[in-house]
Amino acid sequence: MTEGVPQHEPAPGGGRPRNADATRAAILRAARERFAADGYDRATIRAIAADARIDPSMVMRYYGSKEGLFAAAAEFDLRLPDLSGTPADRLGETLVGYFFTRWEGDTTLPALLRTASTNPSGAERVRDIFATQLGTAVARVVVDPTEAPHRAGLVASQLLGVALTRYVLHLPPMVDFEPADLVAWLAPTIQRYLRDPTPSRS
Repeated sequence: MTEGVPQHEPAPGGGRPRNADATRAAILRAARERFAADGYDRATIRAIAADARIDPSMVMRYYGSKEGLFAAAAEFDLRLPDLSGTPADRLGETLVGYFFTRWEGDTTLPALLRTASTNPSGAERVRDIFATQLGTAVARVVVDPTEAPHRAGLVASQLLGVALTRYVLHLPPMVDFEPADLVAWLAPTIQRYLRDPTPSRS
């Protein structure tokens, strides 16, 4: 391939070829629509390729697998509240309550967590979501902003652990909890991660 010349892919039916960037964009658009309409489990590479008007082999060429495609296509908004106006002693309760409001009945995050456990792109997507969205929210309310990344990591470890055991592994004790009870159990721990002084090492 000549340097500086866009790479083109053949279009189905012998139509006008399109470049690789356009092909990727078409695949991602089709994948987002298909995952939103059918969910992760029912969406297929063949259906996504048909929507994008390309051969299924092109989807595999660019993204390697359904998991890799989902990780690239997932647009996930944690819908975190602006905690800056929340009373300091209610930060944990507010944050945990919003997380469960977002997760209950939503299949996108469990699918992303399943993908992240086996697919590097999925793991990177989860890291990006929590670094940019949760990290920003935590930085607004911690006493020392330099501690925000570590505190956000601790918060994420709790919330992702619950999401994994409740929505992916379906661990019976975790599935049996009512959301309000989970909030009551988790809120004090999240509150401590957000506002308690950093523990001193002995």
